[in-house]
Amino acid sequence: MTEALASSAPIKKPSFWTKTAYGFGSAAYGTKDAGLKYFLLLFYSQVIGVDARLVSLAILIALIFDAISDPIVGYWSDNFRSKWGRRHPFMYAAAIPVALSYYFIWTPPEGWSDQALFWYIVILAITIRTFITIYETPSTALAPELTDDYDERSNILSFRHFFGWSGGNAMTVIAFSFIFPAFVTVAITNGQFNRDAYAFYGLIGSLVIFTAILISALGTHHYIPKLRKAEPKRDMTLRKIFTEIYQTVSSPSFFALFLASLVAFIASGLTAGLILYFSTFFWEFTAEQIGMITLGVFFAAFSGGILAPIVTRKLGKKRGALIVGLAAFIGVPLPIFLRLIDVLPENGTPEIFWFVLITNTIDTALIVCYQILAASMMADLVEQGEAKTGKRSEGLFFAAGTFMRKFGEGFGIVIAGFVLSIAGVATGATQGELSDETLWKLGAIYVPTVLVLFATVLTIISFYKIDRNTHEETLKELAARKSDTP
Repeated sequence: MTEALASSAPIKKPSFWTKTAYGFGSAAYGTKDAGLKYFLLLFYSQVIGVDARLVSLAILIALIFDAISDPIVGYWSDNFRSKWGRRHPFMYAAAIPVALSYYFIWTPPEGWSDQALFWYIVILAITIRTFITIYETPSTALAPELTDDYDERSNILSFRHFFGWSGGNAMTVIAFSFIFPAFVTVAITNGQFNRDAYAFYGLIGSLVIFTAILISALGTHHYIPKLRKAEPKRDMTLRKIFTEIYQTVSSPSFFALFLASLVAFIASGLTAGLILYFSTFFWEFTAEQIGMITLGVFFAAFSGGILAPIVTRKLGKKRGALIVGLAAFIGVPLPIFLRLIDVLPENGTPEIFWFVLITNTIDTALIVCYQILAASMMADLVEQGEAKTGKRSEGLFFAAGTFMRKFGEGFGIVIAGFVLSIAGVATGATQGELSDETLWKLGAIYVPTVLVLFATVLTIISFYKIDRNTHEETLKELAARKSDTP
């Protein structure tokens, strides 16, 4: 009997505190994500004055390196042996490097040329993304180890997504409600365009990242003896490793979920890269109003987390993802489309503020629900892979999930940079300085682009085949194999 099979089986329902510790670790990823998705492009192009296309290119280069690290870390953590198990050594090792590199990306040297700052962004973005992979992939991969129950997986991943969204959102609320207002000066009437504000933002964010990683690692540390152990040591060549990786993930359901999620995260990155441009220039909201809209995301994250397990029980994951996804994806560009056809109240009125606040909160709740369902669908692929290869590869599957999210959202931000360039958004422009023609063009490019991406997502994910019955049959097959093993 292999060590992996001999280890304790996953617990059907982990305790509330275990789920909380597991979930809270995602606040590190959420904080990193919020900064790099929402602020990085605007910070370097509008505050520091670097060409948006150069910033986008720097992000793209970091993504190429990222594409290499994800499967390596996933495979490595699946086969790692230590007294602290397969996952936790990676989690502990990432805490300090990712926190430090995150701080320094918000404190670029003054007086550097665009080319020098381009390489500064590249190096730090690669460092941040590499070490967040070293933490996030093994950490997220604990989900299918903690439970093999079809419904409970959606529950435990609800904790993960709630803290991920809430952690990043908390940093955005803090930025707009406290940091930016505190950095208003006579010369800079909107603290959102003060570089010193971002240095303080980076300091707080790095502390949140470090704390979240340690709390999650320490809070799940006592489960290490109950988690599955690595396979016995084998002589492996690089060719054997990549062959094994391919054999593990080569199923129609995996490719359907992988491609659908990749496109969904590209759309998410595009939206995230432009959201502050729309809030600041298109809707002309104040920093305080943007902070209030962002507060709605806390309610949305909680609502989406509550909704996902219900949808799983009532509709199943795939059907639920299709229905919830359709509603969510239509809602993303709806307010902008309605503005383009001139059916909304004027900017500056209370009505337009409340309309955007309410629609954004509802739509975000649906997106959170969809993402939880998709992550839970990925967890169900673990047993399918084990039945096929005889090996547990949680890290490899969730490395695919980490890759999809980071590469997709990062590539979406790259697209956002080029959308800004095509629309004619001037580098260094502040609120009120963009023409109505430029703003209309920005919305007119964004709406059809994001709708096409989301329509592609729903088409691809329809090819995913695993449902409740399929999953339970696979569990029975694996249990029978284990009982037959001498």
